[in-house]
Amino acid sequence: MERSPRTALQTMAPDPPKSARKVQPPIAPRAAALAIARVLRAQGHVAYLAGGCVRDELLGIEPADYDLATDARPEQIQSVFPKARGVGESFGVMLVRFQGRTVEVATFRSDGPYHDGRRPSEVRYATAEEDAKRRDFTINGLFRDTESGSVVDFVNGQHDLDRKVLRAIGDPHARIREDRLRSLRAVRFAARFSLHVDRDTQTAIEATAAELKGVSRERVGGELRRMLAHPTRHRAIELLERWQLDASALGEAHSDGALARVAALPAHAPFATALAAWSLDRDARAVSVGVEGWSDSINLSTRERTDLAETRRIVGVLAAEWGRLSKAKRKRLASSHCFSEALHVLAGSDAAHAGEVRAAVEALACESGGLAPPPLVRGDDLLKLGFLPGPAFKEVLDGVYDLQLEGEVSDPAAGIAAAVELWKQFGSV
Repeated sequence: MERSPRTALQTMAPDPPKSARKVQPPIAPRAAALAIARVLRAQGHVAYLAGGCVRDELLGIEPADYDLATDARPEQIQSVFPKARGVGESFGVMLVRFQGRTVEVATFRSDGPYHDGRRPSEVRYATAEEDAKRRDFTINGLFRDTESGSVVDFVNGQHDLDRKVLRAIGDPHARIREDRLRSLRAVRFAARFSLHVDRDTQTAIEATAAELKGVSRERVGGELRRMLAHPTRHRAIELLERWQLDASALGEAHSDGALARVAALPAHAPFATALAAWSLDRDARAVSVGVEGWSDSINLSTRERTDLAETRRIVGVLAAEWGRLSKAKRKRLASSHCFSEALHVLAGSDAAHAGEVRAAVEALACESGGLAPPPLVRGDDLLKLGFLPGPAFKEVLDGVYDLQLEGEVSDPAAGIAAAVELWKQFGSV
């Protein structure tokens, strides 16, 4: 006899009380998805693992999360899981929470025409096959039966995955124009999974490259973050430039060429560092519009914009001024934010000089106090001497600290004496 929705919920052992959750770790993401699928199947519904998680498992990669696709409609999902939350109810997407994990559960659907290059004008609930065929690329159109574990493939995606091919589902031109961000997604998938792009799919991407200008800068920036923060960033950027997507994404002239700085980055370089390397590689070709232009084009956060600008600045100082800097200035620079990242970028254009800088910094770090010792004299010390706050106040503090970094001041008493002498130059007691 079929169990009632309430009984089905009880068999799932819903989230324990808050006190218990403090000591009980969350269930594994895959186990949560399979548990939710079991309840849906018990109510007579189809429930498949869907999309990226199936692709990743077939590639031997552990998925970051697991999504479900089902013939259950949102109201049916809600009746079985009363605490489920709709996040895209017009698209049939619900979030179901189970033992510390949240799983996206989407109703099989078919999309209507796309009029804005982003979203379908309408959707209707459909079959699993129709749902697979409305997706972007064959490798993302795969399902896995949650009971048997077998792959459900309506789009020949497993064959493409085995052959390492990225292919649009259906008509490539129509698929790319439906959602113009798919051009960037194609770059990301091809780079990350070492895929060869099907010729017709590549042709469609190149033919619609200019249309990427109409895509939200926030969405473009999001895709670039995923690409450039990943170890496969070098190939991703090569494809962006080869397919002429760089102009529309960055808001500047198309250019392709050497990516020496990008290639030299360590695998897990931050996004802003990768941007700095790419921008300097493009500067060498005289096409980059600079930090402010990129900030607007890809919707950088304040922190990303600051890190990009600072990394570029330090690279410039290292390349042109390092040999003339005093010991104090070298220590200040070496202990500044983004210095190590800038050194990685410099290595791409001048590995020998980057090695010399690195060796010099290591030697400085071995000196007494290291690169950034605590100041021997602080603002409170100057106030006790009767020094008045103002521009000279900071000049004195910086001057004493520079003497400390140079090794000319080694104790608080000597620091105070130096402060008095500097005050005579910059201010008055």
